[in-house]
Amino acid sequence: MRNSVPLLCLWSVHCCFAAGSPTPPGPEGRLQDELRTPRNVQIVAKPLVRFNLRTSGDSEHEGCYLSLGHNQPLEDCGFNMTAKTFFIIHGWTMSGMFENWLYKLVSALQMREKEANVVVVDWLPLAHQLYTDAVNNTRVVGHSVARMLDWLQEKDDFSLGNVHLIGYSLGAHVAGYAGNFVKGTVGRITAITEVVKCEHERAVHLFVDSLVNQDKPSFAFQCTDSNRFKKGICLSCRKNRCNSIGYNAKKTRSKRNSKMYLKTRAGMPFRVYHYQMKIHIFSYKNMGDIEPNFYVTLYGTNADSQILPLEIVEQIGLNATNTFLVYTEEDLGDLLKIKLTWEGAAQSWYNLWKELRSYLSQPRSSERQLNIRRIRVKSGETQQRLTFCVEDLDHTSISPGQELWFHKCRDGWRMKNETSPTVELS
Repeated sequence: MRNSVPLLCLWSVHCCFAAGSPTPPGPEGRLQDELRTPRNVQIVAKPLVRFNLRTSGDSEHEGCYLSLGHNQPLEDCGFNMTAKTFFIIHGWTMSGMFENWLYKLVSALQMREKEANVVVVDWLPLAHQLYTDAVNNTRVVGHSVARMLDWLQEKDDFSLGNVHLIGYSLGAHVAGYAGNFVKGTVGRITAITEVVKCEHERAVHLFVDSLVNQDKPSFAFQCTDSNRFKKGICLSCRKNRCNSIGYNAKKTRSKRNSKMYLKTRAGMPFRVYHYQMKIHIFSYKNMGDIEPNFYVTLYGTNADSQILPLEIVEQIGLNATNTFLVYTEEDLGDLLKIKLTWEGAAQSWYNLWKELRSYLSQPRSSERQLNIRRIRVKSGETQQRLTFCVEDLDHTSISPGQELWFHKCRDGWRMKNETSPTVELS
């Protein structure tokens, strides 16, 4: 894919072939036949690819159709040559109809970019096929989009740099082909795909969210796998390892595809605030395998968090530093203190089994007691690092049903005179 651009358009474009050449089979042949039809013959069949300039986000509103080579519809539809132009390209469809996300995206774009042209590329006849056939048709549709863009470039004041292609699912393939076929470089291409492991259409809703909640951008972080992300290891923004998602995403150059992960709220706005927590857990006794039910509560200058579980992705390491990921739905502001709780009562049958297994694996004479002196925290959104020290240095132990309080003792993770990041616990 040569260009990287979000796709927003609905226009009808036809491919042209040399005069006298045989009619190719399939969609390309039908597009050629449409071009060769004499003007005095009325065309009944609907074009395979149509470009619909949306004048309203209402699904009941038909919009205005543009046609390659015809200038009058541009004037009648109020096409603004100097404004941004978004092409929205849908993907494979089982119903043969537009899905609700498309109208939400149209409405969000019109709200964000009030002067822009929002065009929906309607290729439903070619998308409402067996999936493999629809995949094969994306190249034809991409060529049609490129032809429309080339024609528009012939108009005064129209700039390809103002074009933003937004493709969803197979529509992203169409956008890629269009970027390759067009004469010049498209301003921006967005591939809205379901590569990120999320529910169907969540990727589209994340894009819509980035338009309507521009003051609450969601950030995603590069990570090799989901387990490392769940451990909070990947909250780094160095060397373009993090990026806002959706409309506000920054263009980056990468030699290979990378996986990006993020947590979200259940509904818009989706933004959450990610925190990495490093906790050095020390035990003086041989406790065997242990899976403590740890919870934290974060207290900030703006708000306090709910009780947040520390998910144990693998096994807790004793006499070692353990890393966790927590996230909040509110902006807590500057963190001031942390309450760490070891829940004693099991919340479910699964937790009951974990408690029993942990108890049976321990030596009979051992007491379940751990020592924690410091918690180091890194904010994913601000990249700020903070260290929180236990409130009472003479009481660093914690057992089931107990809690420990930690107060911010310094910015950063290390004092200047410290030579090792390892935290020693009394």
